[in-house]
Amino acid sequence: MATAAATEATMLTLPGDAVRQIQWRFADRFDLQMLVQSARSVARSTVACMVAAGERNNHEWTPAKNEMLQEFDRAGITAAFMEPEEGGFIAGPKNLALSLAAFELAWVDGGAATASLAGFLALAPIHERGTAEQVLRYKSLSAPPHAGEDRKPWRGAFVLTEPIPYVGVDTGMLSGKVHVAEWQDGEEPWLQVDKRGRFITNIAFANFATAAVNSNDPRIKGSCVVILEEGDEGTFDHGTPTKKLVHQLSSTGDPIFNLKVPANRIVGGYTVKDGVIVPNFNHAEIIEAVFRRTRVPVGLMTAAKLLSAVEPVIRYQRGRFRGAEGAKPGTVRYEQGIQQREDALHRLVDVWATGEAAASLGFAAARLFDTLDPIEKRKTEILHERGIRGGRAEMKALKESEHRAIEMLSLRPDDPRRAELASDPLVDFVLKDTEANVVCPATKLWNTGHGTNMMREAVSLMGGYGITEDCPGFLATKWMDAQLEATYEGPEAVQRRQLSVTMTSEVFLAQFRTWTAEMRRIASARPGTGACTLASAMQMWQWTLNHLQKTTDADGNRLYHGQRQGVTFPLADALCWLLASRFEILDVLELEAKGNSDPVVAEGLAGTVQFLSDLCHTQAAQAAGEVQRICAELVFGYKRHPAWDEEGHHGCFLASELEAYEEVMPGISACAVDVVSLDGEHPEKAGPCADCSGNSDFLRMQNKLATCLTGSRLAKDRAADTVSRVMIPEALDYPA
Repeated sequence: MATAAATEATMLTLPGDAVRQIQWRFADRFDLQMLVQSARSVARSTVACMVAAGERNNHEWTPAKNEMLQEFDRAGITAAFMEPEEGGFIAGPKNLALSLAAFELAWVDGGAATASLAGFLALAPIHERGTAEQVLRYKSLSAPPHAGEDRKPWRGAFVLTEPIPYVGVDTGMLSGKVHVAEWQDGEEPWLQVDKRGRFITNIAFANFATAAVNSNDPRIKGSCVVILEEGDEGTFDHGTPTKKLVHQLSSTGDPIFNLKVPANRIVGGYTVKDGVIVPNFNHAEIIEAVFRRTRVPVGLMTAAKLLSAVEPVIRYQRGRFRGAEGAKPGTVRYEQGIQQREDALHRLVDVWATGEAAASLGFAAARLFDTLDPIEKRKTEILHERGIRGGRAEMKALKESEHRAIEMLSLRPDDPRRAELASDPLVDFVLKDTEANVVCPATKLWNTGHGTNMMREAVSLMGGYGITEDCPGFLATKWMDAQLEATYEGPEAVQRRQLSVTMTSEVFLAQFRTWTAEMRRIASARPGTGACTLASAMQMWQWTLNHLQKTTDADGNRLYHGQRQGVTFPLADALCWLLASRFEILDVLELEAKGNSDPVVAEGLAGTVQFLSDLCHTQAAQAAGEVQRICAELVFGYKRHPAWDEEGHHGCFLASELEAYEEVMPGISACAVDVVSLDGEHPEKAGPCADCSGNSDFLRMQNKLATCLTGSRLAKDRAADTVSRVMIPEALDYPA
């Protein structure tokens, strides 16, 4: 039984590394902990000094920026993507590793994080779909040299986006072309690649590029991704720098390539059929495999910005009046500054809660892909053993596994049949893959979209200081950088479009029902987390999706379909709020369950868990509000308002009827809103008030959700009180 003291425990210091290692599930990974420390050292020394010295004030690739890359090499950040046999030090999937490194770099500067991630992005097509020879060659060349090696590591760029008008519009629109340059009998074909890129990161110093191109030769089928090297015959022009307002510590430019390369540079290899080169993977298949993983670290870059803003804002708010004649040491005005006022504290709590939810969502996605990667390889092996190859054939073959997955989710945990189904590797793949197809775009959409809006709030909490170059924590540049991160690897519309398709999967909806039940169970044991509020909002979202899929608008048109983005996109946004809040709650429960095993965490565990639970409750209330608003608009917004016609009169009182009712129910006249006289006169408004016929279930859920908000503002008050008292270091650990 919890004691009163435990209930009233307060967090004394900001959450440290030991807390985060438990929350984000790498407390048992010493290699990841060392990577975090190495990335942090570079970020808060080299990168921070570069920003403070004004390196963001130019677009050129300078010696100082180049030195940053070498610091990445020395710190092991560059090698984090490689297997040990390729020059790396982490074996197995590395999604969490890359996400942690990006998080630490973005804590100081988004451009530095992008410069690191872009090198991995260039290798990602090769890593995901390249031949064994391609993987070994380019990852080994890109690894930093070992002691005694006299070589410079190669740097890569991923060249997808095209010049205007195609740039950023549609990755299926390729103006880059490839044709056969030479093809002697019995010899390797040679290809001529013509590609102009736009907004290509890392291009100023790239030694090689992975470029998406389309065939303009009948002897080459479709599209592909080709590896281009600086030493190839022809033009490898790095292009002119892009005049960016943000991310100036990363190189961006518009390259031009016109190169002759051997056909073995096609990523993933090729076959020859009837005299035609057929790439094993088209460019879309490669991009899908790459982006569904690399979008996650970008989302975490914005989460890092939000959490990094907390300490500078607290320091600014508390010291706001120090130095004024009326603020003497020891007085509330001197010690608390702006934090005397509830508004400043509540707004900072909102920023902090968003940062926690964004980090929880992003790191959960990274861990999910680490789990999925070996399962996906095993799935491919099984299907190949059965003679099944190719996207369409695999999708068809997995249909039975999808039915088995849904069956498994419907069974009780103690049912032997559930254990049998769970042991099926194809069922396991379907479950993980379905979740990843939703969580990945949700991370990118919510973190960089809503997260950027909240970064603006963080900047505003610094007053005029927030938009100066010497603002502590570089908050203004982080806010600006976040605007670009929202467009990386597909802008918000791309993520919403993907979600509108993947979130309607029967497997996902079955998973979502189990998650809703999970929140109900958590609420019974830990109501202070806001799990009850979240469960009610999740129920409303799923009911609304089901309703919209079966309903038409006032003109008889279907509501939920691909082109009805006024319906599908808001519903995708609502889902993101729910997912972020769910993972935030799960992270706090993980900390509570395992915190006592770490002596550093155990000492202040009760206070830390209480504060983070209050942030969860605050965030769940905000998520519920967004879901309720969006769902209500969609359920009622496509109905036509009643008019003063015969059909509209059905819900109105006639004046003569009202007089008769008054005799048996005195006072009813005061309750009657819409009264029509015998001559047709009616109140001066557009029509009778709309009723709720056919939507009573929704209104009941809406009423329940409103009452589930009970206690959420008390949680926010407690969190605000903790923020006003939590201890912070005397100074930031990196320069202003």
